[in-house]
Amino acid sequence: MAKYVFVTGGVTSSLGKGIIAASLAKLLQARGFTATIQKFDPYINVDPGTLNPYEHGECYVTEDGAETDLDLGHYERFLGTPTSQANNVTTGRIYQTVINKERAGEFLGKTVQVVPHITDEIKRRMLLLGQDGKFDIVITEIGGTVGDIESTPFIETVRQIQWELPEEDVMVVHLTLIPYLSAAKELKTKPTQHSVRMLSETGVHPDVIVCRTEHPLNDDIKNKIALFCNVKAGNVIESLDASTIYEVPLLMQKEQLDLIVLKKLNIQNYKEPDLKKWNLFLDKLKHPKSSVNIGLIGKYIELQDAYKSILESFIHAGAMNEVKVNVVNVHSENITEENVNEQFAGLHGLLVAPGFGARGIDGKILAVKYARENNLPFFGICLGMQMAVIEFARNILHLKGAHSVEMDTHTEHPVIDMMEDQKGITMKGGTMRLGSYPCIIAKDTLAYKIYGSININERHRHRYEFNNTFLKSFQENGMVTSGLNPTLGLVEIIELPNHPFFIGVQYHPELKSTVEHPAPLFVHFIAAAKLQAAKKA
Repeated sequence: MAKYVFVTGGVTSSLGKGIIAASLAKLLQARGFTATIQKFDPYINVDPGTLNPYEHGECYVTEDGAETDLDLGHYERFLGTPTSQANNVTTGRIYQTVINKERAGEFLGKTVQVVPHITDEIKRRMLLLGQDGKFDIVITEIGGTVGDIESTPFIETVRQIQWELPEEDVMVVHLTLIPYLSAAKELKTKPTQHSVRMLSETGVHPDVIVCRTEHPLNDDIKNKIALFCNVKAGNVIESLDASTIYEVPLLMQKEQLDLIVLKKLNIQNYKEPDLKKWNLFLDKLKHPKSSVNIGLIGKYIELQDAYKSILESFIHAGAMNEVKVNVVNVHSENITEENVNEQFAGLHGLLVAPGFGARGIDGKILAVKYARENNLPFFGICLGMQMAVIEFARNILHLKGAHSVEMDTHTEHPVIDMMEDQKGITMKGGTMRLGSYPCIIAKDTLAYKIYGSININERHRHRYEFNNTFLKSFQENGMVTSGLNPTLGLVEIIELPNHPFFIGVQYHPELKSTVEHPAPLFVHFIAAAKLQAAKKA
Protein backbone atom coordinates (compact mmCIF):
# COMPACT_ATOMS: atom_id res chain seq x y z
CA MET A 1 0.00 0.00 0.00
CA ALA A 2 1.15 3.52 -0.83
CA LYS A 3 1.34 6.50 1.49
CA TYR A 4 -1.08 9.37 0.78
CA VAL A 5 -0.50 13.13 0.85
CA PHE A 6 -3.46 15.49 0.37
CA VAL A 7 -2.93 19.09 -0.76
CA THR A 8 -5.72 21.54 0.06
CA GLY A 9 -5.96 25.30 -0.40
CA GLY A 10 -7.47 28.26 1.41
CA VAL A 11 -7.98 32.04 1.31
CA THR A 12 -7.95 32.29 -2.50
CA SER A 13 -7.72 30.17 -5.61
CA SER A 14 -4.75 30.13 -8.02
CA LEU A 15 -2.20 29.99 -5.20
CA GLY A 16 -0.36 27.17 -6.91
CA LYS A 17 -1.48 23.93 -5.27
CA GLY A 18 -0.55 22.09 -8.45
CA ILE A 19 2.98 23.53 -8.46
CA ILE A 20 3.48 22.71 -4.77
CA ALA A 21 2.19 19.17 -5.33
CA ALA A 22 4.44 18.75 -8.39
CA SER A 23 7.45 20.19 -6.55
CA LEU A 24 6.97 17.84 -3.60
CA ALA A 25 6.60 14.89 -5.97
CA LYS A 26 9.78 15.95 -7.80
CA LEU A 27 11.77 16.07 -4.57
CA LEU A 28 10.47 12.66 -3.50
CA GLN A 29 11.29 11.27 -6.95
CA ALA A 30 14.80 12.74 -6.69
CA ARG A 31 15.22 10.83 -3.44
CA GLY A 32 14.41 7.55 -5.16
CA PHE A 33 10.69 7.18 -4.51
CA THR A 34 7.99 6.54 -7.08
CA ALA A 35 5.36 9.24 -6.79
CA THR A 36 2.27 10.23 -8.72
CA ILE A 37 -0.16 13.14 -8.43
CA GLN A 38 -3.91 13.23 -8.99
CA LYS A 39 -6.31 16.17 -9.17
CA PHE A 40 -9.89 16.19 -7.88
CA ASP A 41 -11.86 19.03 -9.41
CA PRO A 42 -15.12 20.17 -7.78
CA TYR A 43 -17.00 21.28 -10.90
CA ILE A 44 -19.90 19.23 -12.27
CA ASN A 45 -18.55 18.95 -15.82
CA VAL A 46 -17.54 15.32 -16.38
CA ASP A 47 -14.19 16.59 -17.69
CA PRO A 48 -12.79 19.89 -19.05
CA GLY A 49 -13.22 18.74 -22.65
CA THR A 50 -16.30 20.87 -23.32
CA LEU A 51 -15.10 23.91 -21.34
CA ASN A 52 -14.18 27.12 -23.15
CA PRO A 53 -10.47 27.89 -22.57
CA TYR A 54 -11.53 31.23 -21.07
CA GLU A 55 -13.32 29.24 -18.36
CA HIS A 56 -10.60 26.87 -17.26
CA GLY A 57 -7.49 27.31 -19.38
CA GLU A 58 -6.25 24.62 -21.73
CA CYS A 59 -7.57 21.07 -21.79
CA TYR A 60 -4.64 18.73 -21.21
CA VAL A 61 -4.79 15.32 -22.93
CA THR A 62 -3.11 12.22 -21.50
CA GLU A 63 -1.58 9.26 -23.35
CA ASP A 64 -4.75 7.20 -22.85
CA GLY A 65 -7.00 9.96 -24.18
CA ALA A 66 -8.35 11.60 -21.04
CA GLU A 67 -9.30 15.28 -21.34
CA THR A 68 -8.03 16.68 -18.06
CA ASP A 69 -7.18 19.73 -15.99
CA LEU A 70 -4.10 21.71 -17.02
CA ASP A 71 -2.43 20.88 -13.68
CA LEU A 72 -1.77 17.38 -15.03
CA GLY A 73 0.53 19.06 -17.52
CA HIS A 74 2.57 20.43 -14.61
CA TYR A 75 2.68 16.97 -13.05
CA GLU A 76 4.09 15.43 -16.23
CA ARG A 77 6.51 18.28 -16.94
CA PHE A 78 7.98 18.06 -13.43
CA LEU A 79 8.06 14.27 -13.05
CA GLY A 80 8.62 13.21 -16.66
CA THR A 81 6.13 10.35 -16.22
CA PRO A 82 2.74 10.08 -17.97
CA THR A 83 -0.58 10.49 -16.20
CA SER A 84 -3.84 8.75 -17.11
CA GLN A 85 -7.62 8.77 -16.81
CA ALA A 86 -7.23 7.93 -13.10
CA ASN A 87 -5.23 11.08 -12.34
CA ASN A 88 -8.07 13.57 -12.85
CA VAL A 89 -11.54 13.17 -11.34
CA THR A 90 -14.40 15.67 -11.25
CA THR A 91 -17.60 15.93 -9.24
CA GLY A 92 -19.46 15.27 -12.49
CA ARG A 93 -17.65 11.97 -13.03
CA ILE A 94 -18.28 10.92 -9.41
CA TYR A 95 -22.00 11.64 -9.58
CA GLN A 96 -22.30 10.07 -13.03
CA THR A 97 -20.78 6.83 -11.70
CA VAL A 98 -23.00 6.76 -8.61
CA ILE A 99 -26.17 7.54 -10.56
CA ASN A 100 -25.38 4.82 -13.11
CA LYS A 101 -24.95 2.34 -10.24
CA GLU A 102 -28.27 3.44 -8.75
CA ARG A 103 -30.03 2.97 -12.10
CA ALA A 104 -28.52 -0.51 -12.33
CA GLY A 105 -29.91 -1.38 -8.90
CA GLU A 106 -26.51 -1.86 -7.29
CA PHE A 107 -27.52 -0.12 -4.04
CA LEU A 108 -30.29 -2.67 -3.39
CA GLY A 109 -33.03 -0.09 -3.02
CA LYS A 110 -31.27 2.04 -0.42
CA THR A 111 -31.53 5.84 -0.37
CA VAL A 112 -28.49 7.17 -2.21
CA GLN A 113 -26.79 9.95 -0.23
CA VAL A 114 -23.68 12.12 -0.29
CA VAL A 115 -22.45 10.18 2.75
CA PRO A 116 -21.70 7.33 2.31
CA HIS A 117 -22.33 6.75 -1.41
CA ILE A 118 -20.71 9.82 -2.99
CA THR A 119 -17.84 9.87 -0.49
CA ASP A 120 -17.29 6.14 -0.95
CA GLU A 121 -16.86 6.64 -4.71
CA ILE A 122 -14.49 9.58 -4.11
CA LYS A 123 -12.55 7.43 -1.64
CA ARG A 124 -12.31 4.53 -4.09
CA ARG A 125 -10.79 6.83 -6.71
CA MET A 126 -8.49 8.60 -4.23
CA LEU A 127 -6.97 5.29 -3.12
CA LEU A 128 -7.00 3.59 -6.54
CA LEU A 129 -3.53 4.63 -7.74
CA GLY A 130 -1.90 3.39 -4.55
CA GLN A 131 -3.29 -0.14 -4.59
CA ASP A 132 -1.19 -1.94 -7.20
CA GLY A 133 2.22 -1.33 -5.67
CA LYS A 134 3.33 0.88 -8.54
CA PHE A 135 3.75 4.02 -6.42
CA ASP A 136 5.31 4.62 -3.02
CA ILE A 137 3.51 7.93 -2.50
CA VAL A 138 0.28 9.27 -4.02
CA ILE A 139 -0.22 13.04 -3.81
CA THR A 140 -3.81 14.24 -4.22
CA GLU A 141 -4.62 17.85 -4.99
CA ILE A 142 -8.11 18.99 -4.00
CA GLY A 143 -9.33 21.72 -6.36
CA GLY A 144 -10.93 24.92 -5.15
CA THR A 145 -10.57 26.36 -1.65
CA VAL A 146 -11.71 25.24 1.79
CA GLY A 147 -15.22 26.54 2.43
CA ASP A 148 -16.45 26.10 -1.14
CA ILE A 149 -19.75 24.23 -1.25
CA GLU A 150 -18.48 22.20 -4.20
CA SER A 151 -15.37 20.98 -2.36
CA THR A 152 -17.21 19.77 0.77
CA PRO A 153 -17.62 16.08 -0.26
CA PHE A 154 -13.90 15.86 -1.14
CA ILE A 155 -12.81 17.36 2.20
CA GLU A 156 -15.18 15.00 4.03
CA THR A 157 -13.61 12.07 2.19
CA VAL A 158 -10.14 13.21 3.24
CA ARG A 159 -11.43 13.26 6.85
CA GLN A 160 -12.64 9.67 6.51
CA ILE A 161 -9.33 8.53 5.01
CA GLN A 162 -7.41 10.26 7.83
CA TRP A 163 -9.61 8.36 10.29
CA GLU A 164 -9.43 4.98 8.53
CA LEU A 165 -5.76 4.71 7.56
CA PRO A 166 -2.86 4.39 10.01
CA GLU A 167 -1.58 7.81 11.11
CA GLU A 168 1.77 7.25 9.41
CA ASP A 169 0.15 6.51 6.03
CA VAL A 170 -1.67 9.81 5.43
CA MET A 171 -1.02 13.53 5.86
CA VAL A 172 -2.47 16.87 4.78
CA VAL A 173 -0.56 19.85 3.36
CA HIS A 174 -2.57 23.09 3.40
CA LEU A 175 -1.58 25.93 1.06
CA THR A 176 -2.62 29.39 2.12
CA LEU A 177 -1.84 33.09 1.56
CA ILE A 178 -0.02 35.57 3.78
CA PRO A 179 -1.03 38.96 2.30
CA TYR A 180 1.19 42.02 2.65
CA LEU A 181 -0.54 45.29 3.49
CA SER A 182 1.62 48.02 2.00
CA ALA A 183 -0.04 50.78 4.03
CA ALA A 184 0.80 49.04 7.30
CA LYS A 185 4.03 47.55 5.88
CA GLU A 186 3.34 44.18 7.45
CA LEU A 187 2.37 40.62 6.62
CA LYS A 188 -0.99 39.49 7.99
CA THR A 189 -1.58 35.96 9.28
CA LYS A 190 -5.30 36.27 10.07
CA PRO A 191 -6.53 34.93 6.68
CA THR A 192 -4.38 31.82 7.21
CA GLN A 193 -5.74 31.37 10.73
CA HIS A 194 -9.33 31.55 9.46
CA SER A 195 -8.55 29.17 6.60
CA VAL A 196 -7.05 26.54 8.91
CA ARG A 197 -9.88 26.97 11.41
CA MET A 198 -12.41 26.40 8.62
CA LEU A 199 -10.55 23.26 7.53
CA SER A 200 -10.33 21.99 11.11
CA GLU A 201 -14.08 22.48 11.57
CA THR A 202 -14.62 19.86 8.87
CA GLY A 203 -12.59 17.38 10.90
CA VAL A 204 -9.46 17.65 8.73
CA HIS A 205 -6.36 19.04 10.41
CA PRO A 206 -3.30 20.01 8.38
CA ASP A 207 0.10 18.57 9.23
CA VAL A 208 1.95 21.20 7.20
CA ILE A 209 1.01 24.76 6.27
CA VAL A 210 2.64 26.18 3.13
CA CYS A 211 2.40 29.97 3.04
CA ARG A 212 2.44 31.80 -0.30
CA THR A 213 4.01 35.19 0.26
CA GLU A 214 5.62 38.08 -1.58
CA HIS A 215 7.96 38.77 1.35
CA PRO A 216 10.06 36.42 3.51
CA LEU A 217 8.50 35.10 6.71
CA ASN A 218 10.57 35.59 9.85
CA ASP A 219 10.56 33.09 12.72
CA ASP A 220 8.11 35.19 14.73
CA ILE A 221 5.49 34.97 11.98
CA LYS A 222 6.07 31.24 11.48
CA ASN A 223 5.79 30.60 15.22
CA LYS A 224 2.62 32.68 15.42
CA ILE A 225 1.02 30.67 12.59
CA ALA A 226 2.13 27.42 14.22
CA LEU A 227 0.70 28.43 17.61
CA PHE A 228 -2.67 29.68 16.38
CA CYS A 229 -3.09 26.93 13.76
CA ASN A 230 -1.95 24.11 16.06
CA VAL A 231 0.89 22.74 13.93
CA LYS A 232 4.53 22.19 14.82
CA ALA A 233 6.66 25.30 14.36
CA GLY A 234 8.95 23.55 11.88
CA ASN A 235 5.94 22.59 9.75
CA VAL A 236 5.13 26.13 8.63
CA ILE A 237 6.71 26.47 5.18
CA GLU A 238 7.52 29.68 3.35
CA SER A 239 6.68 29.71 -0.36
CA LEU A 240 8.09 32.92 -1.82
CA ASP A 241 7.12 34.13 -5.27
CA ALA A 242 9.65 32.68 -7.73
CA SER A 243 10.95 33.96 -11.05
CA THR A 244 9.92 30.65 -12.63
CA ILE A 245 7.79 27.74 -11.46
CA TYR A 246 10.80 25.48 -12.02
CA GLU A 247 12.54 27.12 -9.04
CA VAL A 248 9.81 26.01 -6.66
CA PRO A 249 11.19 22.46 -6.04
CA LEU A 250 14.48 24.03 -4.91
CA LEU A 251 12.67 26.52 -2.68
CA MET A 252 10.67 23.67 -1.13
CA GLN A 253 13.88 21.68 -0.67
CA LYS A 254 15.42 24.66 1.13
CA GLU A 255 12.38 24.70 3.44
CA GLN A 256 12.77 20.91 3.91
CA LEU A 257 9.22 20.13 2.84
CA ASP A 258 10.23 16.71 1.53
CA LEU A 259 11.98 15.80 4.80
CA ILE A 260 8.97 16.92 6.84
CA VAL A 261 6.72 14.72 4.69
CA LEU A 262 9.03 11.71 4.94
CA LYS A 263 9.21 12.08 8.73
CA LYS A 264 5.42 12.32 9.08
CA LEU A 265 4.95 9.26 6.85
CA ASN A 266 7.57 7.38 8.90
CA ILE A 267 9.80 6.72 5.88
CA GLN A 268 13.34 6.38 7.19
CA ASN A 269 15.40 4.99 4.31
CA TYR A 270 16.04 7.54 1.61
CA LYS A 271 18.95 8.95 -0.37
CA GLU A 272 20.14 12.49 -0.98
CA PRO A 273 18.14 14.07 -3.83
CA ASP A 274 19.62 13.89 -7.32
CA LEU A 275 18.70 17.16 -9.04
CA LYS A 276 21.71 17.55 -11.38
CA LYS A 277 19.65 17.63 -14.59
CA TRP A 278 17.10 19.96 -13.00
CA ASN A 279 19.81 22.39 -11.87
CA LEU A 280 21.48 22.27 -15.30
CA PHE A 281 18.15 23.17 -16.92
CA LEU A 282 17.65 26.06 -14.47
CA ASP A 283 21.17 27.33 -15.10
CA LYS A 284 20.54 27.45 -18.86
CA LEU A 285 17.12 29.00 -18.30
CA LYS A 286 18.49 31.78 -16.12
CA HIS A 287 21.60 32.51 -18.18
CA PRO A 288 20.59 32.59 -21.87
CA LYS A 289 23.22 33.64 -24.40
CA SER A 290 20.77 35.38 -26.73
CA SER A 291 17.05 35.87 -27.30
CA VAL A 292 14.39 35.24 -29.95
CA ASN A 293 10.96 36.77 -30.49
CA ILE A 294 8.22 34.27 -31.31
CA GLY A 295 4.75 35.34 -32.40
CA LEU A 296 2.02 33.20 -30.81
CA ILE A 297 -0.98 33.53 -33.13
CA GLY A 298 -4.14 32.61 -31.28
CA LYS A 299 -7.58 33.78 -30.28
CA TYR A 300 -7.46 33.07 -26.52
CA ILE A 301 -4.34 35.13 -25.82
CA GLU A 302 -6.09 37.19 -23.12
CA LEU A 303 -5.77 34.13 -20.86
CA GLN A 304 -2.25 32.71 -20.77
CA ASP A 305 -3.46 29.39 -19.33
CA ALA A 306 -5.27 28.73 -22.62
CA TYR A 307 -1.86 27.94 -24.18
CA LYS A 308 -0.08 26.76 -21.03
CA SER A 309 1.64 23.69 -22.49
CA ILE A 310 2.85 25.66 -25.52
CA LEU A 311 4.33 28.38 -23.33
CA GLU A 312 6.07 25.82 -21.11
CA SER A 313 7.40 24.01 -24.19
CA PHE A 314 8.97 27.31 -25.31
CA ILE A 315 10.73 27.52 -21.93
CA HIS A 316 12.06 23.94 -22.27
CA ALA A 317 13.21 24.48 -25.86
CA GLY A 318 14.68 27.88 -25.07
CA ALA A 319 16.84 26.42 -22.31
CA MET A 320 17.98 23.64 -24.63
CA ASN A 321 19.06 26.27 -27.19
CA GLU A 322 20.42 28.60 -24.49
CA VAL A 323 18.16 31.43 -25.63
CA LYS A 324 15.43 33.42 -23.95
CA VAL A 325 12.16 33.00 -25.82
CA ASN A 326 10.14 36.21 -25.82
CA VAL A 327 6.58 35.21 -26.68
CA VAL A 328 4.70 37.98 -28.47
CA ASN A 329 0.96 37.37 -28.29
CA VAL A 330 -0.84 38.29 -31.52
CA HIS A 331 -4.63 38.05 -31.53
CA SER A 332 -5.62 36.42 -34.80
CA GLU A 333 -8.79 38.55 -35.04
CA ASN A 334 -6.62 41.66 -35.26
CA ILE A 335 -4.50 40.51 -38.22
CA THR A 336 -5.43 42.09 -41.56
CA GLU A 337 -3.77 42.38 -44.95
CA GLU A 338 -3.15 46.05 -44.21
CA ASN A 339 -1.34 45.56 -40.90
CA VAL A 340 0.28 42.13 -41.30
CA ASN A 341 3.78 43.57 -41.88
CA GLU A 342 3.47 45.78 -38.83
CA GLN A 343 2.10 42.93 -36.67
CA PHE A 344 5.05 40.63 -37.41
CA ALA A 345 7.88 43.15 -37.52
CA GLY A 346 10.79 42.06 -35.33
CA LEU A 347 9.62 38.45 -34.98
CA HIS A 348 11.93 35.51 -35.63
CA GLY A 349 9.26 32.84 -35.90
CA LEU A 350 5.50 32.29 -35.92
CA LEU A 351 3.52 29.58 -34.14
CA VAL A 352 -0.12 29.30 -35.18
CA ALA A 353 -1.91 27.82 -32.20
CA PRO A 354 -4.62 25.16 -31.99
CA GLY A 355 -8.27 25.99 -31.38
CA PHE A 356 -11.84 25.47 -32.56
CA GLY A 357 -14.42 27.47 -34.48
CA ALA A 358 -14.44 30.16 -37.16
CA ARG A 359 -13.45 33.18 -35.04
CA GLY A 360 -10.01 34.52 -35.94
CA ILE A 361 -9.44 32.05 -38.79
CA ASP A 362 -8.70 34.65 -41.49
CA GLY A 363 -5.93 36.13 -39.36
CA LYS A 364 -4.32 32.73 -38.89
CA ILE A 365 -4.35 32.11 -42.64
CA LEU A 366 -2.72 35.50 -43.23
CA ALA A 367 -0.05 34.63 -40.65
CA VAL A 368 0.75 31.39 -42.49
CA LYS A 369 0.98 33.24 -45.79
CA TYR A 370 3.31 35.84 -44.31
CA ALA A 371 5.63 33.17 -42.86
CA ARG A 372 5.67 31.21 -46.13
CA GLU A 373 6.36 34.18 -48.38
CA ASN A 374 8.91 35.85 -46.09
CA ASN A 375 10.91 32.71 -45.20
CA LEU A 376 10.04 33.19 -41.53
CA PRO A 377 10.21 29.99 -39.42
CA PHE A 378 6.67 28.64 -39.13
CA PHE A 379 5.19 26.03 -36.80
CA GLY A 380 1.50 25.07 -36.95
CA ILE A 381 -0.18 22.86 -34.35
CA CYS A 382 -3.48 21.04 -35.04
CA LEU A 383 -5.72 23.88 -36.32
CA GLY A 384 -2.51 25.75 -37.14
CA MET A 385 -1.48 22.92 -39.46
CA GLN A 386 -4.95 22.93 -41.04
CA MET A 387 -4.67 26.68 -41.68
CA ALA A 388 -1.36 26.03 -43.48
CA VAL A 389 -3.15 23.50 -45.70
CA ILE A 390 -5.93 25.99 -46.48
CA GLU A 391 -3.45 28.79 -47.23
CA PHE A 392 -1.48 26.54 -49.59
CA ALA A 393 -4.66 25.41 -51.34
CA ARG A 394 -5.84 28.96 -51.91
CA ASN A 395 -2.57 30.62 -52.90
CA ILE A 396 -0.50 27.86 -54.50
CA LEU A 397 -3.15 25.46 -55.86
CA HIS A 398 -5.47 28.42 -56.63
CA LEU A 399 -8.50 26.61 -55.22
CA LYS A 400 -10.68 29.63 -54.59
CA GLY A 401 -12.63 29.39 -51.34
CA ALA A 402 -10.78 26.28 -50.15
CA HIS A 403 -11.61 25.78 -46.50
CA SER A 404 -12.32 23.40 -43.64
CA VAL A 405 -15.85 22.04 -43.35
CA GLU A 406 -15.63 23.02 -39.67
CA MET A 407 -15.91 26.67 -40.74
CA ASP A 408 -17.67 26.31 -44.11
CA THR A 409 -19.84 23.24 -44.55
CA HIS A 410 -20.58 24.16 -48.19
CA THR A 411 -17.04 24.91 -49.37
CA GLU A 412 -16.36 23.79 -52.93
CA HIS A 413 -12.87 22.62 -51.94
CA PRO A 414 -13.00 20.93 -48.51
CA VAL A 415 -9.25 20.44 -48.11
CA ILE A 416 -9.90 19.84 -44.37
CA ASP A 417 -12.78 17.45 -43.77
CA MET A 418 -14.36 15.75 -40.80
CA MET A 419 -12.80 12.38 -39.99
CA GLU A 420 -14.95 9.51 -41.22
CA ASP A 421 -15.41 7.98 -37.76
CA GLN A 422 -16.57 11.38 -36.41
CA LYS A 423 -19.43 11.97 -38.85
CA GLY A 424 -22.08 10.06 -36.92
CA ILE A 425 -21.17 11.51 -33.53
CA THR A 426 -23.56 13.98 -31.90
CA MET A 427 -22.28 14.00 -28.30
CA LYS A 428 -19.47 16.52 -27.78
CA GLY A 429 -17.73 15.38 -24.58
CA GLY A 430 -14.89 12.87 -24.91
CA THR A 431 -15.73 11.94 -28.51
CA MET A 432 -12.87 13.50 -30.48
CA ARG A 433 -9.83 11.58 -31.64
CA LEU A 434 -8.01 11.63 -28.32
CA GLY A 435 -4.74 10.32 -26.92
CA SER A 436 -1.58 8.80 -28.33
CA TYR A 437 -1.44 7.49 -31.90
CA PRO A 438 1.47 6.24 -34.03
CA CYS A 439 2.96 8.15 -36.95
CA ILE A 440 5.33 6.93 -39.66
CA ILE A 441 7.85 9.54 -40.81
CA ALA A 442 9.38 9.55 -44.30
CA LYS A 443 13.16 9.64 -44.48
CA ASP A 444 14.99 12.62 -45.98
CA THR A 445 12.45 15.04 -44.53
CA LEU A 446 12.63 17.83 -41.96
CA ALA A 447 10.43 15.75 -39.62
CA TYR A 448 12.88 12.84 -39.81
CA LYS A 449 15.79 15.17 -39.08
CA ILE A 450 13.90 16.49 -36.05
CA TYR A 451 12.83 13.17 -34.57
CA GLY A 452 15.69 10.97 -35.81
CA SER A 453 13.24 8.10 -36.14
CA ILE A 454 10.71 6.64 -38.53
CA ASN A 455 8.26 5.64 -35.80
CA ILE A 456 6.87 8.14 -33.29
CA ASN A 457 3.79 8.43 -31.08
CA GLU A 458 2.11 11.74 -30.33
CA ARG A 459 -1.10 12.89 -28.63
CA HIS A 460 -4.16 14.10 -30.52
CA ARG A 461 -7.33 16.09 -29.93
CA HIS A 462 -9.30 16.79 -33.11
CA ARG A 463 -12.29 15.88 -35.31
CA TYR A 464 -11.06 17.19 -38.67
CA GLU A 465 -8.26 15.99 -40.94
CA PHE A 466 -6.42 16.64 -44.17
CA ASN A 467 -8.71 15.52 -47.00
CA ASN A 468 -6.69 12.90 -48.90
CA THR A 469 -8.78 13.55 -52.03
CA PHE A 470 -6.49 16.55 -52.56
CA LEU A 471 -3.29 14.79 -51.50
CA LYS A 472 -1.81 14.31 -54.98
CA SER A 473 -2.32 17.97 -55.93
CA PHE A 474 -0.55 19.16 -52.79
CA GLN A 475 2.39 16.81 -53.31
CA GLU A 476 2.77 17.72 -57.01
CA ASN A 477 2.95 21.41 -56.08
CA GLY A 478 5.67 21.12 -53.48
CA MET A 479 4.07 20.28 -50.16
CA VAL A 480 5.64 17.25 -48.46
CA THR A 481 3.37 15.07 -46.34
CA SER A 482 6.19 13.70 -44.22
CA GLY A 483 4.17 11.94 -41.49
CA LEU A 484 1.24 9.54 -41.88
CA ASN A 485 -0.84 7.44 -39.53
CA PRO A 486 -0.01 3.84 -40.51
CA THR A 487 -3.58 2.50 -40.32
CA LEU A 488 -5.74 5.41 -41.49
CA GLY A 489 -3.37 7.12 -43.90
CA LEU A 490 -4.19 10.31 -42.01
CA VAL A 491 -1.73 13.11 -42.78
CA GLU A 492 0.02 13.93 -39.51
CA ILE A 493 2.87 16.20 -40.69
CA ILE A 494 3.20 18.66 -43.57
CA GLU A 495 6.30 20.64 -44.51
CA LEU A 496 7.75 22.83 -47.24
CA PRO A 497 11.30 21.77 -48.19
CA ASN A 498 12.44 25.04 -49.80
CA HIS A 499 11.95 27.06 -46.63
CA PRO A 500 14.17 27.67 -43.57
CA PHE A 501 11.58 25.98 -41.32
CA PHE A 502 7.97 25.37 -42.28
CA ILE A 503 6.17 22.51 -40.57
CA GLY A 504 2.64 21.77 -39.41
CA VAL A 505 1.46 18.84 -37.32
CA GLN A 506 -2.02 17.48 -36.71
CA TYR A 507 -1.11 16.36 -33.19
CA HIS A 508 -0.09 18.28 -30.05
CA PRO A 509 3.67 17.90 -29.40
CA GLU A 510 3.50 20.40 -26.54
CA LEU A 511 1.70 17.80 -24.41
CA LYS A 512 4.79 15.61 -24.15
CA SER A 513 7.43 18.29 -23.55
CA THR A 514 9.15 18.01 -20.16
CA VAL A 515 12.06 19.73 -18.42
CA GLU A 516 14.45 16.86 -19.09
CA HIS A 517 13.02 15.86 -22.50
CA PRO A 518 11.85 18.94 -24.43
CA ALA A 519 9.59 18.31 -27.43
CA PRO A 520 11.90 17.90 -30.48
CA LEU A 521 9.69 20.05 -32.73
CA PHE A 522 9.91 22.98 -30.32
CA VAL A 523 13.67 22.57 -29.91
CA HIS A 524 14.24 22.69 -33.69
CA PHE A 525 11.73 25.51 -34.20
CA ILE A 526 13.54 27.67 -31.64
CA ALA A 527 16.88 26.70 -33.22
CA ALA A 528 15.54 27.93 -36.58
CA ALA A 529 14.32 31.16 -34.95
CA LYS A 530 17.77 31.56 -33.38
CA LEU A 531 19.34 31.40 -36.86
CA GLN A 532 16.77 33.90 -38.11
CA ALA A 533 17.66 36.28 -35.28
CA ALA A 534 21.37 35.95 -36.08
CA LYS A 535 20.69 36.88 -39.73
CA LYS A 536 18.78 39.99 -38.70
CA ALA A 537 21.37 41.06 -36.13
